[in-house]
Amino acid sequence: MLKITGYIEKDAETGLYVAIVPGIPGAHTQAETLDELQKNLKEVVELCLEEMDPEAKEQIPEFVGIQQLEVAG
Repeated sequence: MLKITGYIEKDAETGLYVAIVPGIPGAHTQAETLDELQKNLKEVVELCLEEMDPEAKEQIPEFVGIQQLEVAG
């Protein structure tokens, strides 16, 4: 089993939750609820992984963390 990290944002324009998985081309989806988003993301990641060769799977970046910054704006 692989442990994959998805990045989730809420689109201000559509109100939809949007998720991507960096390092896995094509691994992105959207949904109206977080539960639906998780289901969709798991499905799309599994499909993407089926298409990847073993060497590419070893190159998936390891999630380290997220940092929030305060900047003048």
